[in-house]
Amino acid sequence: MEKDVSDLMAKVYELLTVYGLRVIGAIVIFVVGRWVAKIVAKVIRRVMTKSKTDETLVSFVGNLSYIALLAFVIIAALNRLGIQTASFIAVLGAAGLAIGLALQGSLGNFAAGVLMIIFKPFKVGDFIEGGGTAGTVEEIQIFTTQLKTPDNKTIIVPNAKMTGDNITNYNAKGTRRVDFVFGIGYDDDIDKARGIIKDIIDQDERVLKDQEPVIAVSELADSSVNFTVRAWTSAGDYWPFYFDTTEKVKKQFDDQGISIPYPQRDIHVYEHKDG
Repeated sequence: MEKDVSDLMAKVYELLTVYGLRVIGAIVIFVVGRWVAKIVAKVIRRVMTKSKTDETLVSFVGNLSYIALLAFVIIAALNRLGIQTASFIAVLGAAGLAIGLALQGSLGNFAAGVLMIIFKPFKVGDFIEGGGTAGTVEEIQIFTTQLKTPDNKTIIVPNAKMTGDNITNYNAKGTRRVDFVFGIGYDDDIDKARGIIKDIIDQDERVLKDQEPVIAVSELADSSVNFTVRAWTSAGDYWPFYFDTTEKVKKQFDDQGISIPYPQRDIHVYEHKDG
């Protein structure tokens, strides 16, 4: 009896010696690995923040890196316990593939959102055309971009659609060229009309003085002599300047006797008399 007890105690001691060390090693790997994962994730967040990366992307990448490192630590700890992790990794890989296929569209939007946040083709407050629509950017999220149209509608565009086509940013350069075409009658004084337009452009404080406006006769059209006028303003003044100048030119032309002809066509009728 005593021999059986001693044999049992010897086996228990042997098991504790072998597996106890493995358990302790697994615990150490998990604790230290988790601590390292937190530090690495924190460093990644700090670096991205210093590089002025969008806060949404900083948070997402930081959490993703922590989860990935923690998964690696757990696998290492299980392996230390003697558990075969090859099948476990295969199951995770298969699950990841299935999830990736199921969320293919969402992952595409996510990748496009990351690219937009990194390369910044536009920012909040810019007026853009993209994804088949146009509006002022209100919010750039990981999966979608939210726009507000001039008539106050909210449009939510998937990021993959936004980056899959041309993007026109009207505010990127800070200034814009405003183009006009004003037509006068063939009997009107060209120099007088040019002087009226020039006075209106020169007196407007919204016109940038470092770029000379262009006022030129560009076309002898069917019913009018057309002036092409080009002036530069800040992007925010584009439409107010465009509307105000169009109205001022019309009023000044009326006051100064310069006509703005309607489209017209001369018809000549010939009468044939039978001999």
